[in-house]
Amino acid sequence: MTAPTPSPTYPVREPFATRWNDNDQYGHLNNTVYYAAMDTAVNAFMIREGGLEPLGGAAIALCAASSCEFRASAGFPEPLEVGIGIERLGTTSVTWALSILRAGEADPIATGRFVHVFVDAGTRRPTPVPASVRHAIQTRILAG
Repeated sequence: MTAPTPSPTYPVREPFATRWNDNDQYGHLNNTVYYAAMDTAVNAFMIREGGLEPLGGAAIALCAASSCEFRASAGFPEPLEVGIGIERLGTTSVTWALSILRAGEADPIATGRFVHVFVDAGTRRPTPVPASVRHAIQTRILAG
């Protein structure tokens, strides 16, 4: 597998291994797999780089909106990557600019976005983006 390559548009790239059962009856990755890849990549980034604690932490990120536009198909056993960028960093939310790319390639086969709203884990009321997550976004993605 080729190592993830940063790019100006997507300075962070997370590997995403496809699985046998990701293919649908049409012989390519089912559309839900793209959403799972994007969700997994963003959460892995927030946990690893931003110290987010989904279980037991004070704040959690809930998906308020998501979308994906498909440009080309992929299928198992292709190794893919999720490019992570930022469309908007707000007080209590983050809008992620995402892409699905073939490993080591620059042209996305799909582009998407996720809006995460941070909420208090107990009350589920909006809360500021945790400082550690904000710092990771600012230094790893926005400073890219």
